Amino acid sequence: MHFHQNGYVSADPRIEEAAGCGIDRSEDLPDEVDVLIVGSGPAGMIAAAQLSQYPEVNARMIEKRDSRLVIGQADGIQARSVETFQAFGFAEEIMREGYHITEMSFWNPDPDNPEHIIRTGRPKDDEHGISEFPHLIVNQARVLDYFAQFAVQSPGRITPDYGIEFVDLSVDSAGEDAPVNDHPVSVTVRYTAGDRAGEERTIRAGYVVGCDGARSKVRSSIGRTMSGDQANHAWGVMDVLANSDFPDIRTKCAISSKHGNILHIPREGGHLFRMYVDLGEVPEDDARKVRQTSIDEIIRRANAIIAPYSLDVKNVAWHSVYEVGHRLTDAFDDTDETDPGSPCPRVFITGDACHTHSAKAGQGMNVSMQDGFNIAWKLGQVITGRSSTELLRTYSAERQVTAKNLIDFDKEWSTLMATPQEELPDKAYLEEFYVKTAEFPAGFMTEYTESMITTSTKHQELAAGFPIGKRFKSARVQRSCDANFIHLGHEAKADGRWRVYVFADAAAPTAAVDGTAESKVAGLAQWLESDPTSPLVAYRRADEDLDALIELSVIYQQEHAEFAFPDVPRVFRPHVGAFDLEYVEKIYAALSDDDIFDVREISRDGAVVVVRPDQYVSGVFPLEAHSEIGDYFAGVFEPVK
Repeated sequence: MHFHQNGYVSADPRIEEAAGCGIDRSEDLPDEVDVLIVGSGPAGMIAAAQLSQYPEVNARMIEKRDSRLVIGQADGIQARSVETFQAFGFAEEIMREGYHITEMSFWNPDPDNPEHIIRTGRPKDDEHGISEFPHLIVNQARVLDYFAQFAVQSPGRITPDYGIEFVDLSVDSAGEDAPVNDHPVSVTVRYTAGDRAGEERTIRAGYVVGCDGARSKVRSSIGRTMSGDQANHAWGVMDVLANSDFPDIRTKCAISSKHGNILHIPREGGHLFRMYVDLGEVPEDDARKVRQTSIDEIIRRANAIIAPYSLDVKNVAWHSVYEVGHRLTDAFDDTDETDPGSPCPRVFITGDACHTHSAKAGQGMNVSMQDGFNIAWKLGQVITGRSSTELLRTYSAERQVTAKNLIDFDKEWSTLMATPQEELPDKAYLEEFYVKTAEFPAGFMTEYTESMITTSTKHQELAAGFPIGKRFKSARVQRSCDANFIHLGHEAKADGRWRVYVFADAAAPTAAVDGTAESKVAGLAQWLESDPTSPLVAYRRADEDLDALIELSVIYQQEHAEFAFPDVPRVFRPHVGAFDLEYVEKIYAALSDDDIFDVREISRDGAVVVVRPDQYVSGVFPLEAHSEIGDYFAGVFEPVK
């Protein structure tokens, strides 16, 4: 963590000083806001947490419940989400709290006694080492709690406005092309709790982010509709405390028997577990009667499926019945995506408001959080004048494709989960599918295509291990100043800043002193520090620290003992804070036994890797491509006014 730059801090350094709209924040929902977030689910809460790092933005979040979520339906936390939690400062806490999935058992009918099941496989959950972070099971309510804590400890001090529901909205026709800081969206809200219950009022917003679930009123208000497959297969789901002689009761399992299928997921705490129990095909004339299936019937079916083993349920924490459907909204905002000349969007939808699917792949909460992360930093950057409103068009363009890919995957996985083993191509088909597709449900197959914030792959060979458009995959380095071993990606906080990682060429930092050939890093550093086209010069505002908008890191090929921070160009050791203190902790060395240049296939000629605020790689450039780097950022940022 980086702190003390403005003076000694004796209390919890995670609690940042209030600033902007976070100072004397009104307890009541104001008449005018820059961003109104509707719903405090995963997408809404991460959006609030991110926007709380932009204290100049007056953002509020309304929630029709009268208090925090007590128990959530979602519980699967993929490794990509844990990477995201690291940026928000609570990965370690939630990893201690959660259940870690290390392998998955597959159970199928016993060939000698088809009425009983036997274990047929137990592959590792991450056979290929796709992330240093684990696959977790944690109650959704706890995830929301951690984001809420980050938001209230950030400068913007955002907290949910409970007991207020969204009713409707309209965008002033004259305001569609209004300046970015105007408030052309008229929003009707209604109080659902307290002394004002039933009261309606209208507020004005610059932008609205709908995070209000599958029955989204925000989606309806902008005329977007969901389309896709109708639900045709039902599952009963239950979180229970039970005793059982089933040997894998504390292991994630896919169970297929003559009596149906179960997806079994142990929960945090050592006792609780979740079962998705197959209730079979739903007739077209069912009229939702399957939703009335009792918990006793779900337990009875579970016992039939796991025979010869049994469950003795002692307590039911939560249960529900749902029908699998795969539906996608035509676009995730209120603009005309077919007309490049249409006004930039003012209203956005996220999560279940724009894509629904089964729970089998553990994707709902995870993909929703990436929706919220994506739109929040873009809104923050636009409203604070850093970027043009054109940046907001990239939200729907990026996330709608991601959601479609998820639905296509989930259709295949959920169908396989409901297919009897004898109808699969071979007995090991489900297990093999699980292993070979692990990277997708883990959240690592998202790949954004070329846009104003994502370059072409022209220079991809310089850093093949950092694919452009995909998330920045961390690797280990050694910090030069103190010899600490660091995971490079773990140092990036969700503070709205961009990251530029400079991977040095073979010349040592001391090359100029030694009289040997000067490193290309020295020329890049001089350009970054002083050239008018450098992003550190062109877009830095008066009185801002050098790294206020873009945080620079440099990684040398030499081991840490071969140079010291005074040997490194000044731009990589910026002076920051109220006392103009030199900050030297972003200078790294490669490890001899785990060299990041080899691990991430980085050219020994060096490379510049640009990473946007939500951890996705935006571009790769040669060290000497100064004008190309400048041109890229000129397309991202607005000139300082």
